[in-house]
Amino acid sequence: MKVCTVGLGYIGLPTAAMLASRGHEVVGLDVNERVVAAVNSGQAHFQEPDLQMLLSAAVDTKRLRATTQPEPAEFFLIAVPTPMVNEGPDMTFVEAAARTIAPVLEKGNVVILESTSPVGSTERLAEIFAEERPDLTFPRYRDEDREADVALCHCPERILPGQMLRELVSNDRIIGGLTTACAQKAARLYQTFVMGTCYITDARVAELCKLSENAYRDVNIAFANELSIICDKLGTDVWQVRELANQHPRVNILMPGAGVGGHCIAVDPWFIVSSAPEEARLIRTARLVNDDKPHRVVAQVRRLADKFKVPKVACYGITYKPDVDDVRESPALEIVEAIADIEGAEVLVVEPNLDALPPALACRANVRHVTSDEAREAADIVTFLVGHRQFRRLEADSYLAKAVVDTTGMFSTRKAKAAELD
Repeated sequence: MKVCTVGLGYIGLPTAAMLASRGHEVVGLDVNERVVAAVNSGQAHFQEPDLQMLLSAAVDTKRLRATTQPEPAEFFLIAVPTPMVNEGPDMTFVEAAARTIAPVLEKGNVVILESTSPVGSTERLAEIFAEERPDLTFPRYRDEDREADVALCHCPERILPGQMLRELVSNDRIIGGLTTACAQKAARLYQTFVMGTCYITDARVAELCKLSENAYRDVNIAFANELSIICDKLGTDVWQVRELANQHPRVNILMPGAGVGGHCIAVDPWFIVSSAPEEARLIRTARLVNDDKPHRVVAQVRRLADKFKVPKVACYGITYKPDVDDVRESPALEIVEAIADIEGAEVLVVEPNLDALPPALACRANVRHVTSDEAREAADIVTFLVGHRQFRRLEADSYLAKAVVDTTGMFSTRKAKAAELD
């Protein structure tokens, strides 16, 4: 089958390479000429285990090519960003993608929206296509009696950075059609590479399901983060509280941290809030708790910095989660930017997953990208913000003379284990 993936970012590119590896003819459509050129030369423009190998093979076998111009295909997968603006979703990129491919749509095509979107987005696509292509018919939500020329579905992505290719194959998929027939047509494509179960449902259920998954995780992380704040106030070790409370057979408190980042958990709950603002009280509160956590960490560092004339602060990790190079919505990056604003502070950033600091930090004269050893030797204050595997090998004893703010629990949990052994 010929498939067009609209968007060659964190979701579109791995999906395109995976489809090509299954023998499909894949055309990657993107507005970014630099990305298109990189893909056509077989180069991945972001880090992901095994992606480079899969992409090179797909391009070498001519199963995958990229372009900036739309062309006909049997299936269109839309995987473009849906950022948050003023606590609501910005659907500009999705709508632009729809208008871009509308001129090349043909009878029998299947259009699948993979971008995380608020409820009703797939129906909005049908409206856009109907405006652009009055010569074709498009489905209406749950109108099973209407035969449409083009099928429309929502199939939210469910992959985790660092494990994208494995989860593309192994994870179950939710395929929500505007009609059952639409979903069944889309399932034909996913069943060529998905080993998990493909669940058939309607578009609104699929849209809300993805948002609910991430809101659920956000609420549970918010409980852990709020507990850490309470423990700080009461002078109690949150890591011991968590570990011992989790000995209860029906308790599973998640790990607290510096906040919540990434394009999913830090964003998607707001889509629910924007759709049902009066009803989504818990979901809104969880977002506020997690968004406030970086400010709490900065306040801790500021109190320590006041004790030094020229505080040297080492910040370990600036990505949004361990062992990735992604800084989107990163609470650690937000924290480091705020620490750099402390008067007189020198900031030493340790980030083994990046070759260079992002522009927000690189432009600051008082911020340097250094090794772990350099940071440890020079720092007065050490902040552990991301639990990269390289940091888990550090010796806790070598930081005893430092003022330490540990949002990862790496050192606190080691001390607790040592106490058990003693």
